[in-house]
Amino acid sequence: MAPSKKAGKKNTSAPSKKGGPAKVAKADWKEGFKKKTVGVTDMTLLSTITNESINENLQKRWTNGDIYTYIGSVLISVNPFRDLGIYTDEVLQRYKGKNRLEVPPHVFGIAESAYYNMNAYHENQCVIISGESGAGKTEAAKRIMQYIAAVSGGNDSSIQEIKDMVLATNPLLESFGCAKTLRNNNSSRHGKYLEIMFNDHGEPIGAQITNYLLEKGRVVGQVDNERNFHIFYQFTKSASPEQRETYGIQTPDAYAYTSMSNCLDVAGIDDTKDFDETLRAMQVIGLTDYEQAEIFRNLATILWLGNVQFSEADDGNSEIADTSVTDFVGYLMEVDPALMQKALCTRVMETQRGGRRGSVYDVPLNPAQANSGRDALAKAIYNNVFEWIVSRVNLSMKARSASASLIGILDIFGFEIFEDNSFEQLCINYVNEKLQQIFIELTLKTEQEEYVREQIKWTPIKYFNNKIVCDLIEERRPPGIFAALNDACATAHADPTAADNSFVQRLSALSSNPHFETRGSQFLVKHYAGDVMYNISGMTDKNKDVLVKDLLDVIGTSSNQFLQSLFPDRPDPNNKKRPPTAGDRIKQSAGALVENLMRAQPSYIRTIKPNQNRSATEYDVKAVLHQVKYLGLQENIRVRRAGFAYRNTFEKMVERFYLLSPATSYAGEYTWSGDAKSGCEKILADTGIAKDEWQMGMTKAFIKNPETLFALETMRDRYWHNMAARIQRAWRNYMRYREECARRIQRFWKNNKEGLEYAKIRDYSHQVLAGRKERRRFSLLSYRRFMGDYLDVNGKSALGEILTSVCGTSDHVVYSSRIQVLVSRIGRSSKPSPRFLVVTQKAVFIVALQTQGMYTMERRIMLSTIRSISMSNLRDDWLALNLGPTEEGDPFINCVFKTELVTHLLQLTSATINVLIGPTMEYTKKKEKKDNVKVIKDESILRNDLYKSHAIHVPSGEPASSLSRPPAKRKEGVVRPITQGKLLKRGGPSKPTGSAAARPKPATQPLAGKSAIAPAAKPAPHAPAAASTATSQVPPPPPSRAPVPPPPPAEPDVDMYKAKFAFEGQPGEMSLAKDDLVELVEKDDNGWWLVKKDGVEGWAPYNYLELVPRKPKPAAAPPPPPPPPPAAPRAIPAAPAPPILANPTAKPVAFPGASNGSAVPSWKKTPSSSSGTNGSSLNTTPVTSRPTSAVGGGRAPPPPVGTKPKPAPPPVGAKPGVHAPAGKPAVPTAPRPPAAGSVRAPPKLGAGGSSGGGKPGGIGGQMDLAAALAKRAQKIAEDD
Repeated sequence: MAPSKKAGKKNTSAPSKKGGPAKVAKADWKEGFKKKTVGVTDMTLLSTITNESINENLQKRWTNGDIYTYIGSVLISVNPFRDLGIYTDEVLQRYKGKNRLEVPPHVFGIAESAYYNMNAYHENQCVIISGESGAGKTEAAKRIMQYIAAVSGGNDSSIQEIKDMVLATNPLLESFGCAKTLRNNNSSRHGKYLEIMFNDHGEPIGAQITNYLLEKGRVVGQVDNERNFHIFYQFTKSASPEQRETYGIQTPDAYAYTSMSNCLDVAGIDDTKDFDETLRAMQVIGLTDYEQAEIFRNLATILWLGNVQFSEADDGNSEIADTSVTDFVGYLMEVDPALMQKALCTRVMETQRGGRRGSVYDVPLNPAQANSGRDALAKAIYNNVFEWIVSRVNLSMKARSASASLIGILDIFGFEIFEDNSFEQLCINYVNEKLQQIFIELTLKTEQEEYVREQIKWTPIKYFNNKIVCDLIEERRPPGIFAALNDACATAHADPTAADNSFVQRLSALSSNPHFETRGSQFLVKHYAGDVMYNISGMTDKNKDVLVKDLLDVIGTSSNQFLQSLFPDRPDPNNKKRPPTAGDRIKQSAGALVENLMRAQPSYIRTIKPNQNRSATEYDVKAVLHQVKYLGLQENIRVRRAGFAYRNTFEKMVERFYLLSPATSYAGEYTWSGDAKSGCEKILADTGIAKDEWQMGMTKAFIKNPETLFALETMRDRYWHNMAARIQRAWRNYMRYREECARRIQRFWKNNKEGLEYAKIRDYSHQVLAGRKERRRFSLLSYRRFMGDYLDVNGKSALGEILTSVCGTSDHVVYSSRIQVLVSRIGRSSKPSPRFLVVTQKAVFIVALQTQGMYTMERRIMLSTIRSISMSNLRDDWLALNLGPTEEGDPFINCVFKTELVTHLLQLTSATINVLIGPTMEYTKKKEKKDNVKVIKDESILRNDLYKSHAIHVPSGEPASSLSRPPAKRKEGVVRPITQGKLLKRGGPSKPTGSAAARPKPATQPLAGKSAIAPAAKPAPHAPAAASTATSQVPPPPPSRAPVPPPPPAEPDVDMYKAKFAFEGQPGEMSLAKDDLVELVEKDDNGWWLVKKDGVEGWAPYNYLELVPRKPKPAAAPPPPPPPPPAAPRAIPAAPAPPILANPTAKPVAFPGASNGSAVPSWKKTPSSSSGTNGSSLNTTPVTSRPTSAVGGGRAPPPPVGTKPKPAPPPVGAKPGVHAPAGKPAVPTAPRPPAAGSVRAPPKLGAGGSSGGGKPGGIGGQMDLAAALAKRAQKIAEDD
C-alpha cells in the first residue's frame, strides 16, 4: 500500500542527528514521599527459599501494613485485624484495567485478573479462598464482589439490580450462616460458592449460590464463650414491638439456645445495626413482607423449642415441665399443642418381625431421648429455613438472559482444630483437604505432568500429595472413615452407643494407613494442616441426621403453608433403601464443588491468621510458620520459579495474538495458511521475545514469565489503539472532506436558494399581469429578484426599528419600500408626496416623515378591506388600492416595485383581490367621490413617468407579453481544489493505487481450530498499468529462419521528473537529492505529488520537481527487404518477394515509408505533410533507420513494435490527375546483401515512384490498400 501524506499533518522538526547527550527525564520530587516497599511483593524473588524466609518476609510486610503478597499469581493475605483503609473507591479505581505487576499486591488485583481473563479469553473463572478459621476468607470474598460490581459496567436497571442483590447476599447470609467462635468473631459456619453470570459485554446478568454443610448443631449447643448464629441475637435485641407481641420475643438471655454459652455480646459487633442491614438486604433481594414474617416466626419457634424442658416421671419416662411453652410452640407452628406434647415425649414404633408384624406401639421416651428429639426438630427447622433463603435468593438473582461466562467465588469454612473435635470438624477438614487437593492438582502435580507430557525442559519439584488423606476419608473400597461410619449406623441404628462402638471396631481396619491412628474412643487423622484428634462419641447419631417420623407427622398437620413448604419430602415406609447420611451428602457436595472448580480457570487467595487473639499488633511466628508449611508455600514458590507462568494451546495462542505478526494478519484478518504451531512460533519470533522465554510443547505454547505475557497483551492492546487511531484519522479526513464538499454545496445553495424563491414569486407576477400591462425594461432583467423587505425591517436596521415602533406591530414584514402617495391640496391639484410602505401578513401601513423629523403612521389598511387594485396597461408605476367608501379614500400610490407589491398582496389574501388593468385607473377620492386618472403615452418623457392634472404621462415600454430574461450564463471560473480532508489512500475505492501490487492482500484464512468461512466473491483485480506497459514493450519473437541480436532497451513510456532541490521527507514522504529522477504516479491538487523512486512510493512537493523532456523516439525500421542484387550500372529485376503470412499474435508494426522519426505511415498523412517540393521528402532516409547491410552477418533485424495508430478518417485526396495518391513506398531491390559494415544509400526513385530498374515486386497487402484509398478519394472528389 502506498504511503499517504497525512492531511493536516504538522511539520514537526526532525530529531537532531548530532551525537549529543540523550535527554534525561526530570526527577519528580513526589517520589520522595511515596511509601517505601518493605520486603518483596512477589516471593518468587526471594533470594533464599525456606519456610523461615517466607515467614520473615510476611512478618515485615504485615508489620508495615502490607497484608498482601504474591507468589506468582497466588495471593497471600495475612489478616490485619484492623481497618487499613485500603478498600475505598479511590483504591479500587487504581486497580481497574491494570495487570498485577503494575500495582501493589491486593485482592482487587486478583479480582481484576479474573474479570479481565473472563472477558479476554471467554473462559469461566473462579477464585478459591482457603485458610483456617479467622484468617479473613469471608472479607476477601466480600471485597472481590465489591470490585466486580464496581468495574463490570452496565447502565441497565436490571444489571444494577443484580449488582445490588449480589452485594446484599453478604449481610443476609452472614446473619444466618456466621457465628462467633473461639477463633473468629464472624466465622462462616457454612460453605458458599457464589457464581456471577455475565453477558458478552462483561455485564452481570444473574448469580447463583450453592450452599455447603451448614453447621446446624450450633443451633442447639455451643461451647463456652461462643455464640449461636448472629440472627438470633439480632432478632432478640432488635425485634419490633409488633414482633415481640406476635412471637413472644424476649431478650437473648431468656432463651436456652442463646444463653447456654454465657456469651451474649461481642466486641466490635453491633447486633442492632446488623439487624437493620439484614432487613434492608431482604428488601433488596425481594423478600415479601409475608416471607419475612414467616422466617421470623420460625426463628421464634426454634427459640421457644429450646425452652421446652423435660422432667423425669416416677416411671422414668419424660414429661414436659411447663406445658405453656409447648402450647406457645404449637401456636407458632399452628399445630395442636397436645399433638406436639405427645410427639416430644413418645415415639410410635411399628414391629417389623415376628408374629405381630405391623403392630403399632407408643413407646415413651426418657428425658435424654426427648431432649434429642426436640433438638433434632429445632435443627431441622433452621436448616430448612436457611436452605429456603438460599433458594429464594437464587430465584431473585436468576439470569435475565443467556450467560456467556461466569466468575465463581468460594467462601468456605477454614481448617479447624479444637480441643473437642467431632463430626462437624471432620466434615469441614475433609472439604479443606479436597480444596488443598485441587490446589496441588492444578499448581503442582498437573503442572509437572503437563511438562512431561508436552516434552518441556524443566527441573521437577518434590511435593506432598494429600490424595492419600482424601482417600482415607472418602474411599469406599477399601472402606474409608465415611464408609465405616455408614456401616456402623446401618448395623446398630437403634442404639447410638452401640453404633459408636461398632464404628470403633470398623476403624481398626484403617490402622495400616500411615496418616491414621486409633486411640480408644478417639482417632487421629494427619491432615495437611496438622494432626487432629476426633472424638467418636455421638458421631453416628450426627451422621444419621434423620428427623423422626412422629415430628414430621406433626408438621404435616400444621395449617401454616410456609412451614409445610420447608418439609416437602416425607419418608416412604415402603422404601427399603437407606436414606443418605450426612457423610454421603458432604461427599456429594464436595465432589460437585470440585467438579465446578475444575471447569473454571482458578485464582488462589491463601489466607493466614497471624495470631489466635485477634490482635492487630501480635504476630505469632510459630503459628504463622505452621500455616506456611501446611499451605505448601515453599513448594509453590519452587514450582513457580522452575516452571512457566502461562500456557495455552496453539490454537488459542494464535487466536489471541495473531494480530502481532504481519505474517499472520492483514488489516485485522487472520491470513496464516500454515498450522497453528508454526503460526504461534512466527508470532513469538516477530514480537522480539527472547527464545529462552518460551517453549513449544506438543499441543501448547509455554511462556516462562508473566511479564512476557503482559508485554504481549500490551502490544495487542496497542495494535487496536493504533488501528483505531488510523480509522479515526481516516474518518476525520473523510469528515473534513465531506464538510468541505458540504460547505461548497451549501454555499452554492445559499447563493441561489433565495434567488430561486424570489424567482418563483417573479414568475407568479407574470400570471397576475397576464399580458395586460406593458413592462419596464429593468423589470425583466434576469437578475431581478422579488426581495420583498427592501427597507430591512425584519433585519432590525435603524430605519426598520423605527418603522416597527411607529406601526406598532411585531408581525413578520412581507414587503417594505419607499413610495409616493397622491395627496390632495386645497385649491390646487394633487401632488405625489414621499411615504414609507410596510406590508405585514395582516395589514398595509403607510408611514410619513414629518418636517420635524418625526415618523407618524398615516394610515393602516387591513388586507381584508382591499377589494381590488387598479393599474394601467402602460409601463407606469401607479396603482390604486380600492377599499370602497371610506373617510380617507383609496390610496393612490406610485411604487417602483408595483408588480412585486401586487404579487405579495395577492399571495397574502389567497388571490381574493381583483387586479383591474385598463387605460384609466379609478379610485375613491373621499367617501363616495370617485375620480379617474388617465394614462397617456408620451415619448417626450425620457424616464419613469409624470403625473399632472389627473393624467400620467409615460413613455412606451416593453410589450405586455414580455417575460423575464433567462438567467445569464455564468462565466466559468477556476474550480478551487478541495484542500481539506485529503483522502489517505489516493483514488478512493473506485481507483486502486498504483502500488497495490507492492503487497497484495493475502487471502483471509479461518482461525486455527475453527471451520472455514466462505469469503464473498470478489472481482479479480485489474493488472497494474505499469505491468501492461512493460508487457507491450516486449518485441514479438523473430522469424525462425534467422536469429536476431537483442533490441536496444526501450525507453519507459512515463513522465520522468528531476528534483531541482534537495528535500528531506518525513514518514510517508519521499526524500530527494538534487537531480534525482523520479517517476510520477499521481498529481494531487494540494501541492503534493505521489512519486516513485527505486520501486518505493512517497509524497513530494510539486514545486521541487521539473519535467524531464522525453527523447525523440527512433523511427520504426522498415521491414526486411528481399536480398538486393549485386551492384551493377543497371538494375536487374529481382525475383518476387515471398508472401508475408499474417501472425495473429504479433504486435502492430509500423508501415514503411515513415519519415522524420514519425511512426505514422505515409499514406495516413495529409498531402501537405507527406509530400514535399519535387518529392524531396520521399528521397529522405529516416534518421534512425538502419540498412540491412549494417546488421552483422547480413541478418535482417526483426520489425520493431510501433505505436498502434489511432483510428482517424483518411485524408481526402485531390481529384485524379491533379495529385497522384501519395504514400506508396518504393521497394528497394538488390542482387545480394552487401558486405558487413558497409553503408548503402537508399535507391533513388523516379518520377513514377519506382526505381530506374525493372518493375519491383510489391509487399503483400500494400498495393491493394493504397488502390482502395485512391478509389475512395476519387469518388469523393467526383461527388464534390
